[in-house]
Order: sequence, then C-alpha cells, then structure tokens
Amino acid sequence: MLRLMRLSCVFAVLLFLTATVSAQQAATPIRVAIVGLTHGHVKGFLHNLPTSQSAKLVAIVEPDAALAKQYRDQYKLDPALFYTDEDAMIEKTHPDAVLGYGTILEHRKVIEIAAKHHVNSMVEKPLTTTVEDALAIRDAARKYNVQVLVNYETTWYNSNAEALKEIKEGKLGTVRKVLVRDGHEGPKEIGVGPEWLPWITDPKQNGAGALFDFGCYGADLATVINKGATPQSVTAFAQTHKPDIYTRTEDDATVIVAYPGMQAILMPSWDWSFAVKNMEVYGNGGTMFTVGPGNIISRYKGQKVESSIYPAPNLPQNQSNSLDYLAAVLHHQIDPRGDLSSLETNMVVVQILDAARTSIQEGKTITLKPLPQ
Repeated sequence: MLRLMRLSCVFAVLLFLTATVSAQQAATPIRVAIVGLTHGHVKGFLHNLPTSQSAKLVAIVEPDAALAKQYRDQYKLDPALFYTDEDAMIEKTHPDAVLGYGTILEHRKVIEIAAKHHVNSMVEKPLTTTVEDALAIRDAARKYNVQVLVNYETTWYNSNAEALKEIKEGKLGTVRKVLVRDGHEGPKEIGVGPEWLPWITDPKQNGAGALFDFGCYGADLATVINKGATPQSVTAFAQTHKPDIYTRTEDDATVIVAYPGMQAILMPSWDWSFAVKNMEVYGNGGTMFTVGPGNIISRYKGQKVESSIYPAPNLPQNQSNSLDYLAAVLHHQIDPRGDLSSLETNMVVVQILDAARTSIQEGKTITLKPLPQ
C-alpha cells in the first residue's frame, strides 16, 4: 500500500510538472521574423505588435534599403533588426517562424528557405500563384516537418466563424449554395503604396488581379465548408472595367465552383463602390448572411422573415488574430489541420484559383481531380 501511495504521489508530481512546463511554454512569446515589406498588410502587423503577448519580433528581411529605412523610421524600429538575406537572418536570430510579406510569387522561396532551417512559416493570402509552387511548398513542409500557414483577414471574423459552426452543426440543413463577395474600389483607388501597387497588378507576381487578390477568400471558405474536398469543376469569367488603370489584368471576376449537390459562387472585384467581405449561405434548413467581421442576419426553415442584424459570438483569443493563432499552433494548443489557415486547405484554394485563371484564358469549364498525395 505504501508503495502504491508513493507511486501515486510521483505520478501526481509528474503531471504537475508537465502541466507547469506546458503553461510556461504557452506563455513564452514566439520569436518571429518578417520577410519582405512590399505587402502593405505588414503595416497592420507592425501596428499591433507592441501590444502582442504572443510574439516577439526578432528580425526583418528587406533588400530594398530605402523601403527598409521608411519602415524603420515610421515604426521607430531598431536598425539591428534589419537584414537583407533570409538565410543569414535565420542563422543569426533563430526565429520560430517567418512571416511572408512580399509578393505572392515570392512565397515559395521564402517558405523553402525557412523550411530547410526547420523554421515554420505564415504567409499572407493566397498561398502562392500556381499549383506547381503549392506542391513544392507542401514537399518542403513535409520534408522538414514544419508548419506552413496562410493568413486571411476573414479567418478572424466572428461572423464567418459562426456561419461555419452552424453549417458544421447542421443548423442550416444541407448547404446548397454559398455566395462570397469580396473586394474594394481598387488598389490604386484606395491608395496602396508604391512598393505594393506594381506587383499586385502584375499577373505574374500576384497570380492574377482581383481574381487572386479577393477570390482566395471565397475559395478558402468554400474549401472548409466542403471539408477539404476537391471541387468537381471551376468556371470563371472576368472583365476589366477600368482598363486605363489595370492594363495587365482583370479588375472583376465571377467564379462558379461546383461540388456534388452544391455551388460556391465567388465575386472578387476591384470595382465595388466600397470595401466588402460578406458571405451568404443557403441551406435547405435555413440561410445565414455574414455582414462584415462581426454581424449576422439569419432565417431558419419555418420563419417568415429574416432576423434583424445581430452580433456573432466572439472567437477565443487564440483564434481571433494571426499572431495568437500562430503561437497557439506552435505551442501545440491548436491543431490547424483542415482549418482556414492550414496548408491542406490552401492547396485546394490554389487549385481553385489556378483553374479559374485557366477557365478565363480558355473560355471553358475546367474539370478538377484531387492533387497527388
């Protein structure tokens, strides 16, 4: 009996120590490095960083000296943070993760360099510009056993999270149609910086125009709604309403993504009269409309009218923003598989966008098959 009591005490102590270590790890900020400053969304990151308890900035890689100085002065950053080469930066600072804020075309290189150093990555949406690059990214992630995540603004929307929850719980019945409307007045019209405008309007560096810039949001949501399944087909149409501004690419598109028994209709545009990120979900048991980041309108079978607009429940802190989420994943508090940010989901997103681009170019519906595993 005494021996059993001693073993029980030892087991209790081990459990306590394990819990203590886990809590300490979770409380330790992850070390992150920014790679690239040409994607203007980095400004939001730098604005929020001083109040973050989850992450510490240890380095910034930007080969353009003038651009690096601009950010250094604007955000009063230590000059010692700045590097011009990703390899050299990682070898010197040993970050837990790199954050890609360059062109979409550059994501593959950024991720592959980080992976070979066994460093995780989170890049701005979309993952990359081609299926070929997506497959190479997946190969690197598997070879070096690292996380590769994609940051979408809409992932942190309470409204989208509630819609996905009700779909998963069957409250809307069988979903038959999803319509996702994303965009704004246009990158030039909203005044994106001179380091950003040239590449975001270049189909090689951005993948396309509005199609990739805003179509990725809807493709991401549709993929999660369909539990990561590859669509049957993609049919897309595109126009350039402002050819004097967008000389190299489309500024408006419509994409029909067909699944068995369901359609997702994506409406990305640089020609809306205002910024918008909304989703409409139509099921045989109800409908739900998301209105911006935090509000919802719903109507369930048997109800005569739609509800008044109401707020969606708040997300948990570690799912409410990219830094807390990334830290939670690296601290093994969240398993990202199958969620909006995961590599698995975003492989399909790239497949949808690539097929939409081909559909526009060839003027026909593109049939899809699952990617090789």
